[in-house]
Amino acid sequence: MRFSAYVPDGEGPFPVVTFLSGLTCTEENFTVKAGAYRKASALNLVVIAPDTSPRGEGVADDPAYDLGQGAGFYVDAVEAPWAPHFRMESYVVKDLQKAVAENFPVDANRQGIMGHSMGGHGALTLALKHPGIFRSVSAFAPIVSPTRCAWGEKAFAAYLGSDREAWKAHDATRLIEAGAAKGHYETILVDQGGADNFLEKELKPQLLEEACAKVGQKLVLRMHPGHDHSYYFIQTFIDDHLAFHAATLLAS
Repeated sequence: MRFSAYVPDGEGPFPVVTFLSGLTCTEENFTVKAGAYRKASALNLVVIAPDTSPRGEGVADDPAYDLGQGAGFYVDAVEAPWAPHFRMESYVVKDLQKAVAENFPVDANRQGIMGHSMGGHGALTLALKHPGIFRSVSAFAPIVSPTRCAWGEKAFAAYLGSDREAWKAHDATRLIEAGAAKGHYETILVDQGGADNFLEKELKPQLLEEACAKVGQKLVLRMHPGHDHSYYFIQTFIDDHLAFHAATLLAS
């Protein structure tokens, strides 16, 4: 597994924010396209961007863009042929944590997580499942309920098997309805483009809004007319997300 790391000038230790990318991406997409590092420098944030899946010889794959390499969905697969390598939840919350802590001047007690699309799903679910690691969470155009969209249903059936009840542990809306955010995240920030081609069929932010309203979880869901699913959208609002994380992570 590969990841990129931005470290600001100085000795640290610095708060750290992990960015999880979407379908087809590698660790390079955010690094090259997001325009995040000027703001990260100003805020003294380390930014980590891991690849979206294992890769290489002997790693299972699928010819479709939404399954296999480039499409790990941030879950630990239990089904063949994916189970031996596709353990993205464990990678992000264990292996990546260890590699970053051992090699960069980070404050492991001040961590946030954010992501885009499939990575937005990953950021939300991993934050909700591991609040002891992450203190802040935000997302760009996330797949908010993969149990109720074609992308998620395909990936979960392949990686997790046919038991749809087991899928709920990897669905942000289901986790929030079960109280996973209570006492951990004062606010969740989500930005969504109104001209996103995937808005209605795959992303469905209204489901997240409904889940948060049901349990009294504060959600700042910002809809942006004219914005699509691209990294131009991320570039436009990345400074807001980094400032959001910094405000939480640097608070006493």
